[in-house]
Order: sequence, then C-alpha cells, then structure tokens
Amino acid sequence: MENPSQSPLVSSTRGLDPAPSPGTAAASSSCGLSLDMVSSSHPVSEVKDLVYWRDPKKTGAVFGSILTLLVSLAVFSVVSVLAYLVLALLSVTISFRIYKSVVQAVQKTNDGNPFKPYLELDITLSAETFRKYCDTAFAHLNCILKRLLQLFLVEDLVDSLKLAVLMWLMTYVGAVFNGLTLLILAVLLTFSVPIIYQTYQTQIDHYFNLVQKQVSSVIGKVQEKLPGMKRKSD
Repeated sequence: MENPSQSPLVSSTRGLDPAPSPGTAAASSSCGLSLDMVSSSHPVSEVKDLVYWRDPKKTGAVFGSILTLLVSLAVFSVVSVLAYLVLALLSVTISFRIYKSVVQAVQKTNDGNPFKPYLELDITLSAETFRKYCDTAFAHLNCILKRLLQLFLVEDLVDSLKLAVLMWLMTYVGAVFNGLTLLILAVLLTFSVPIIYQTYQTQIDHYFNLVQKQVSSVIGKVQEKLPGMKRKSD
C-alpha cells in the first residue's frame, strides 16, 4: 500500500501520447494512462484534496451535499428530488433578484441584473477540450472491454475464478443492500478511508502485508495442487 502523499494511481503501462484524432487515440492507446499525465491533471488533484480533507470547509460542503442528495434519492423519487432542487435554486435566485430590484428602486440606481457578470461568463466547451476528454474516455473504455473479454473467455483461470467468487459474494450483498445504499456507503468510505489511512499508515501497512502474504501463500498452494491453474510465465 502506497504513501497517500504520493499518487494513489498505479501505472503499469506506458503513457498515452496526444493523438491528432479521437479514433487514432482510442485505437492506439494502451490499457491505462501514464501516471504523470493523470496525476498532473487539475481535476485529479482537486479530488485528492477533497478526500484527504486538506480544506475541511470545502470538503465538508461537498461531502454534505453529495450525502444529502443520495439520502434524498433514497427517500424520495428522482423526479421529486430534481424538482425540489430546481425549486430551491430558483427560490434563491428569484428572491435575490427581487431584493436587488427593490434596493435599486429605493436608492434610485440602475445597476441592472445582479447576475449579469455570471451571465457574461464563457461556459462553452471548446472542440479541443471535448476531443481530449473523449480520447481519454475511449482509452479507458477499450481497456475495460479488453479486460472483460479476458475474464469471461478465461484467459487466466485464476483471475476468472476470482471474478466468479466476487460476483457470488455480491449476490449476498445485493440481498441486503440496494444499489443506492451501496453508493451511500461508497461515498462514506471515500471521504473516511484515505484520511484514516494517512493517520494510521504504519499499522495498516503492517497488517495489510501480513494478510497479503497469507493470501498469496494460499493461492500458491491451490495453483500447485490443481492442474491448469498455474499462471503463464511472463
């Protein structure tokens, strides 16, 4: 397990060079993007800052908003939640607009719409930016499809058996929790596990290594006893 101060992503393949067209990039990309390219991107850096609570106020606001939205979806329908969100947003903006209009009438000023600076913002997505995100998305999609093909067509028997065991366990999880509950738990873990690991890294690494050695030992013994389960030599 890595130090949280370093990038949490592990790059096992070469980087993806920029390509002139989305098709070329999607076809020639390898499974996974280079660590330098991913870790240097601004959104990834912001996500790391959020999950490690480097700005408690900002993280608390994001975490609270996401959790409130998911809990609302668990209680109400999607249509109701969306309608209430839009109504709440409109209530704030319309009230503020009326308030500023009254203030302008009393002070006899003509400042216009208080949201004018925001209305003039350029929020258009350039073709180059859209193409870049499409290239990245297609690279990951091709990697996932290739990996699924390898698992379902049993390129490696051990990996396919691991997937089968995982799906068998998920049937029991699905019998207890629905998808939305699992999503809420995932959000809770996302905003708690990284900071807990950062605080108790030494102890967690120690026990993790012990468990990893035991699991590797058991898998090695199973591979030796059962024919056809030995991995192909690299």
